[in-house]
Amino acid sequence: MRFYFTSLLAIFFTLSISCQTLNKTMKFEYVGVAAENKGMHVWGSSPIVDSEGRTHLYAAQWSINTQVDFSGWYKDCEIGHYVSNNPEGPFEYLGVAVKDLDKKFNSPHNPTINYIDGKYVLCFIVNEDNKLKTQRIIMYVADDLSDHWRPAKGAEADGTILRKPKDTTIWNYKAKLGVSNPTLIKFKGKYMLYHKSVVPKEPKGSAYTYGVAVSDHLEGPYKIYNKRVTSPKMQLEDAYAFTMNDSVYMLSRDFVGTLGNSGGGLLWKSADGYYFPEDNTIRSYEDLEHYVGKEFLKDASVYRGKKFGKLERAQILFKNGKPAYLYLATGVQVKLGFGSSSHVFKINYE
Repeated sequence: MRFYFTSLLAIFFTLSISCQTLNKTMKFEYVGVAAENKGMHVWGSSPIVDSEGRTHLYAAQWSINTQVDFSGWYKDCEIGHYVSNNPEGPFEYLGVAVKDLDKKFNSPHNPTINYIDGKYVLCFIVNEDNKLKTQRIIMYVADDLSDHWRPAKGAEADGTILRKPKDTTIWNYKAKLGVSNPTLIKFKGKYMLYHKSVVPKEPKGSAYTYGVAVSDHLEGPYKIYNKRVTSPKMQLEDAYAFTMNDSVYMLSRDFVGTLGNSGGGLLWKSADGYYFPEDNTIRSYEDLEHYVGKEFLKDASVYRGKKFGKLERAQILFKNGKPAYLYLATGVQVKLGFGSSSHVFKINYE
């Protein structure tokens, strides 16, 4: 069953791609579940196409039996590898790409994969002993997708490419939950690794904001830019960065529902990649119920959030330089025996 919708995100992308599509409308087609695994939660699948044209998904996953409160994402997670001859699936599960080693390399989560400078780059987060304040970012590199990954040359021995800074002049020096949720681009000769930090907010509370670490080399080392790239007034989560027409964009979750409910997302734009103004930010996608209808979800199991199905971990598959598919995760499930899953939307141009 497929569902169709248009959105501000669609119109914005259309305007950004070229003058030829200025007066056309982009249409998103809900295809269905992308990656799922019986007895498992599957979360945040990141797509990439190999040299033979097959689509691979790297997704966070953990058993639905290990933790009943969804906390398995930072306690028992691993990164699974799925493949299909079609971006819409069905996807075959190949196995575990990155294992949970517990202790100091605990619960690899929120993978994002890129193909840059002839190399596949897989970034994700880990923590130490289930402690969220220790979150850090790992960077692996490979020549193919056979899962023979190696740590980036500029990283620590285990692949750690970014940690919470010790320099008191850096914006996220006081980050409560370390650095997390990476997204990587190459822009104007620089390699830019965007990351989330939860920082104290005046006079009280916390703000979910993003920063960027920059390098002259793909494999680092990376240095954190001293200022945050998003305003704490418009909080975000799970950003996915990409470039188009000499600009940098981020597609993110609207964490506190600044421009709608918290089940949808935001689209950010920056001229230089170092700051994303609020007035360039628009509402993008909505929650799952908005696209599939309340009836479709009436008997759904809710593992995270509410039954309307907030959509998280946006990741985009590009074809011929244009967004072709959007992958989003949700914590509601209509199939018995399955946990959370990844959903795919096809992007059509008219």
